[in-house]
Amino acid sequence: MGIKILADSACDLTTNYYNEFDIEMVPLTVHLDDKDYEDGKTIHPKTVYDAMREGKTPKTSQVTPKTFQSIFTSYAKANQPLLYFSFSSQLSGTYQTAKMMEQEVKETYPEAPIHVIDTKCASLGYGLVVLHAAKLAKQGKSVNAIIESTKTCAKNMEHIFTVDNLEYLYRGGRVSRTAAFVGTLLKIKPILHVEDGKLIPLEKIRGSKKLFHRMLEIMEKRGENISSQTIAISHGDDLERAEQLAAMIKEKYNVKEIIIEMVGSAIGAHSGPGTIALFFLNNTDFEHP
Repeated sequence: MGIKILADSACDLTTNYYNEFDIEMVPLTVHLDDKDYEDGKTIHPKTVYDAMREGKTPKTSQVTPKTFQSIFTSYAKANQPLLYFSFSSQLSGTYQTAKMMEQEVKETYPEAPIHVIDTKCASLGYGLVVLHAAKLAKQGKSVNAIIESTKTCAKNMEHIFTVDNLEYLYRGGRVSRTAAFVGTLLKIKPILHVEDGKLIPLEKIRGSKKLFHRMLEIMEKRGENISSQTIAISHGDDLERAEQLAAMIKEKYNVKEIIIEMVGSAIGAHSGPGTIALFFLNNTDFEHP
């Protein structure tokens, strides 16, 4: 039996990737209009964005302990290695829940080859890390080799993103009321990044024309061997602008592959419509599949 890679829906990969790379996915929950939906399975992100545009506030919740217990137990019984690379522990309690359930299952199955790893990444930055692990697993690498290489990949993953409206981040407790109000009033676009798994504001840009140029400057400064990387861009229901950014990157770096996907329902419920996020590596000096 091969090594199985497990991810949660906050990696924003589509079903095609799960099927092609034999990845198992566990969904976070999205609460909208008094109903619960499984992110990536029973609700489309566009539904969430349209609801937010109408002034609704979707809520999200982490993967339940029972779900992890069920998955971990089935792999423990089969003695099949399972590597769960999780959404950043700084943005969700899902990692802690998984860790707790790993320990619980191992009380019954002490030799179970189950490993829970915090990527400290989000959206397609997390998605690229999961794909990295899945490709190594397909190549028949050992559990330790996959964990070490994927941890390095995660540590070097840059998340550079902007939101269209600071109001959504304010509702999620990410920025202050004043910052959200002033930003909206002055047409200020924030650039944020992820540092040790947390969302950190980086700078503010006045006017959206300068925004992508500045994101490219940050990429130039932080990235390494950009032309040989797989770059990812995720968007909050704004494919046109995502493709515009992709075209600028291709023109500047002649990048072979750029993955573009929508920010999923769970993350999108906090970042809102119009979000544009860019993901790349700041160090490529490790084993690549």
